[in-house]
Amino acid sequence: MPFTRAVAGVIFDMDGLLVDTERVYFDALLEAALAVNCEMTEAFGHSMIGVPGKECNAMIAAHYGPGFQMDAFNAAYDRIVAAALAQGIPLRPGARELVTYLTAEGVPQAIATSSRRPTVDRYLGHVGLLENFSAIVCRDDVPNPKPAPDPYLIAAARLGFAPADCLALEDSYHGITAAHAAGTMPIMVPDLLAVTDAARAKCIAVVDDLHAVQALLRAARAPATAERSANS
Repeated sequence: MPFTRAVAGVIFDMDGLLVDTERVYFDALLEAALAVNCEMTEAFGHSMIGVPGKECNAMIAAHYGPGFQMDAFNAAYDRIVAAALAQGIPLRPGARELVTYLTAEGVPQAIATSSRRPTVDRYLGHVGLLENFSAIVCRDDVPNPKPAPDPYLIAAARLGFAPADCLALEDSYHGITAAHAAGTMPIMVPDLLAVTDAARAKCIAVVDDLHAVQALLRAARAPATAERSANS
C-alpha cells in the first residue's frame, strides 16, 4: 500500500480532479487570445493550470505586455466558458463513485481549490456532491494560494486532523506542490498535465483515475474491516 499512515480524511482539488473543467478553461484561454488577435501557446496555457484567476491575469498581462486588451480577453474567456458549461458540468472518471464510497465509509472529505466559493457551490451543487464535503477551502479563504501549503493546512484543520493523516488528491503541479508542502499524503491523478519526475517525487502514488484511488483505499481498509468483523 502507498499510504504512509491510516487515512483519516481526504482532501480533494476540484477543477480537473472532480469536475472535468480544466479542459474547458484551457480551450477558452486559447480561443480568447485569438479573439483579441493574439496567440497563446499550449505551454503557456498549461502553466496556468491550478493557478487562481487573479494570478492568471497577472501572468497574462506580464506575458503579452503593455497594450494587451485584458478586459476584452476576459470577456471573451467568460463567454466561451459559460457556453461550454451550459451544456453540463462533466465529472472526472470515478469522482462520484469515490465520493460516495468515502461518505458510506464515514471518512470526512474536504475541498481545497483555487476557485471561489460561488463556483464551488455551482459546480458541486450541479452534480449533486456538495453536501458530501464537511469542509471547503476556496481562494478567498487563504492568504497564499497553491502552490503554497495554506489551502491544505486549513482544510486539514477544518476536518480536525493533522495534515499527515489526510490523503490529498490533485491533478496539477501547483496542487501537488501545495499538498506535499503541507505534509499530506498526495496522489496525483493527471488530467491535462503529464506527470513529471519532480511531481512524482512529491507523491505517494500516481494513478490513472479516481477509480484507482478508490481501489487503493478499499485495499488499505480491508484488513481493519476484517479485524472488526472477527472481533464482533
